[in-house]
Amino acid sequence: MTAATQPLLEVTDLRVTASVDGEQRTLVSGINLSVAAGETIAIVGESGSGKSMTARALMGLLPPGVTTEGSVRYRGSELLPGGRGRRLHDDFAMVFQDPFTMLNPLMPSGRHISETLRDAKGRRLRGAAARAIELERLAEVGILDPSVATRYPFELSGGMRQRVGIAATLASNPTVLIADEVTTALDVTTQAEILQLLKSVQRARNIGMILITHDLSVAFSMADRVYVLYAGQVLEQAQSSRMLAEPLHPYTRGLLESDPPLGYRATTLHSMPGSVPQASSVLHRCPFADRCAWVTDSCRSEATALREVGGEPGRLSACIRIEEIRPQVAAASTPSTATAVVQGRAELPSAGAFLAVEGLRKEFTRGGRTVVALDGVSIEVAEGESVGIVGESGSGKTTLGRSIVGLETPTAGSIRIGGVDASDYEALGRAQVAELRSDVQMAFQDPYSTLSPARAIGSVLREALRLDDRSASAGDVVELLELVGLPGSYARRKPAALSGGERQRVALARALARKPRLIVCDEIVSALDVSVQAQILNLLNRLRAELGVGYVFITHDLAVVRQITDRVYVLHRGRLVEHGPTGRVLDEPREEYTRSLVASVPQNAVALP
Repeated sequence: MTAATQPLLEVTDLRVTASVDGEQRTLVSGINLSVAAGETIAIVGESGSGKSMTARALMGLLPPGVTTEGSVRYRGSELLPGGRGRRLHDDFAMVFQDPFTMLNPLMPSGRHISETLRDAKGRRLRGAAARAIELERLAEVGILDPSVATRYPFELSGGMRQRVGIAATLASNPTVLIADEVTTALDVTTQAEILQLLKSVQRARNIGMILITHDLSVAFSMADRVYVLYAGQVLEQAQSSRMLAEPLHPYTRGLLESDPPLGYRATTLHSMPGSVPQASSVLHRCPFADRCAWVTDSCRSEATALREVGGEPGRLSACIRIEEIRPQVAAASTPSTATAVVQGRAELPSAGAFLAVEGLRKEFTRGGRTVVALDGVSIEVAEGESVGIVGESGSGKTTLGRSIVGLETPTAGSIRIGGVDASDYEALGRAQVAELRSDVQMAFQDPYSTLSPARAIGSVLREALRLDDRSASAGDVVELLELVGLPGSYARRKPAALSGGERQRVALARALARKPRLIVCDEIVSALDVSVQAQILNLLNRLRAELGVGYVFITHDLAVVRQITDRVYVLHRGRLVEHGPTGRVLDEPREEYTRSLVASVPQNAVALP
């Protein structure tokens, strides 16, 4: 390798360990990676694979008691103990997943940028000099409104906060940028804008970028090379185009198949059984063995290591059987054979709507001014139907969902549920409210925040069951857990002992406790790994088929809405701009705004220029 192509950062045999209950546990085991100036690498894998732990190790942000071993060389100089130290200061920078928690809520947006800047004497820049740099950095990330520098984070949209976070991160002129799940919670158009922004800034500054994500479409549209991480180990490494065309590890194949397609509706989405094991428990065997369709006894007894496959430089796999099973793994990466397209109903059945929202308007007063969240929105949902609500952040999706279940009272318009006027729950009698609560339930985006961390799952579900039946028993709780695919033993667990997907199943079980006819699902799979997401979507489709429950499914993910809904309504700035059968709206959008949403989906686009 010549000096011109020498990587900015080269990581060799990186190991991260922690002391837990007096026992030393491995969290990351033998990671090797590199990134050059102007190059983007992606690290992908499910939650618990070690992606963020690896990033934090590189940044020197590990908590006390967590140690690193191996070699991390920046521009040829060793950074781990014995070299320049663990913290890289101005050389490295990291953008985090949640811009709201990344930014100080008590500090104006511009101050986040100038806070780290110093003059020649080491003093923090203030006054006009600081203001000029703040505006310059904001302009670099596409914010041309100077008033944004004086606004606080809560006054900005999610996409705007992410831009401010990126501007603040870039203020110190880093040469290596780590982006950790920076688009997970963003709608498709904002996500596309942020990804394009990162690419343009990278080109302008010749930055080496490490993109951490569980969104495969984002990884393959952004990265030059992809590393697949699992249980703290790299299982595959390749150029992104080659990996997408032909994965060389069964785990990579499983991730690709679990990603919901935008172009068709599968009868059943592929999902991998089980979950990611602890790194310490699989150090001396293939970590994916317990979930692999091609497992043999040797996989469970032999340690794995990355090695070149087929004499192709840069194509590495840790599967000990890859030469033998390569044709099957490659063939399985193509779209599933379960591709029956379900276009959905063009119109409601003649029996009419179970839910009818007519001319809904919702206004909020903020800072002495009126903000219109919903402006004349009308939707209908038939008994047992699944209807999608899509649009960018701020389009009014969640406000509509909260209005349907009575958590918001409309300013004008009407909501009828099963023929009952549900526009104002406070004006109804106790019996009518109880009936409406039984008929319509809501599942939220973050199930952890809706479950008491101090209460066992069984206690939460028993309370929900007793709202309808005072005689609810432990057997009823077990039956409810098994309905959503969880063992009855989970009744004794608390939320902290469950994975994200398991907590979402508990949230669905609680919603189902009252035997609702309709569940409002608000972004319930947006933060989940692709395999867990597929499990939840399959579960929702099964529950609908078995119980006849309908859904109002709120999401910004168009590939997800294809898999779960019959019809879709598109909202933009509080107004309804288009609606119809899901297949028709996604395949042949009639409105420019809908076309822009579809075009923004990464897997529907070529790699960013």
